[in-house]
Amino acid sequence: MSKPLALITNDDGIDSWFLRVLVEAMQNDFEVVVAAPMGEQSWIGRAMSRRREVHIAENETLGCTAYALDGTPSDCVNIALGHLMGERKPDVVCSGINLGYNACLPLILSSGTVAGAMEGAFWGLPAVAFSHVIPQVDFEAIREKHGRAEGEMADSVRCAAALSTKIALSLVGQKPASPTVHNINFPRRTFADSEVVRTIPSPMPMHSLFAKAGDSSFRFNKVEREPAPDGQLDDMEALNAGKVSHTVLDLASIAAPVPV
Repeated sequence: MSKPLALITNDDGIDSWFLRVLVEAMQNDFEVVVAAPMGEQSWIGRAMSRRREVHIAENETLGCTAYALDGTPSDCVNIALGHLMGERKPDVVCSGINLGYNACLPLILSSGTVAGAMEGAFWGLPAVAFSHVIPQVDFEAIREKHGRAEGEMADSVRCAAALSTKIALSLVGQKPASPTVHNINFPRRTFADSEVVRTIPSPMPMHSLFAKAGDSSFRFNKVEREPAPDGQLDDMEALNAGKVSHTVLDLASIAAPVPV
């Protein structure tokens, strides 16, 4: 019996070690095709390259069929589904593992990682985005090394990749009733037996996301959050408790008419 087919993308670029760990783990249970950006495309959301050509090159370093595109995550998935994968569509579209978490609604909707999964969801396919917390003090050093981590962080990413494979397998054969993205965030230390809990996006009060950096410049500032409503667990609470956050994003509900 043939393995199910997974299309994998990300927004950190095809050279990201986090992507490579995910691909390696998923090849145990999936036939894998990768279509990922040539370079980092973080925080680009669902942007698509409307007014320029998107170039593509085969990549032979991942041990599977892989393409690097000089476009956005949404470009990558759209072109892969429309032109690179032939008649056979993937059983699941996976995006990640992202360097850093994608929790709180404004971050989720700005994320290139989530957008890559979102593109698959709009094609009627099971779709999941994977992200991993990185301590702020370590983030830039890991990012500069294209995600290459060592010690406990490397072990955590490998455990996250194994859990990602299990989650992806659980989605195979499902027919989403509406475009849906499963947004998975792994805590700073993820273990093979880390608890996966269902969450909602962390609420965030509207305020400026930028702080003044100079007389005529601004720099992105930290995101503030509020506690979730009583009885509901939000994604940031789960991560802070060392749990894996699983938020189901029903994209159709965003377009639902508002009662007058």
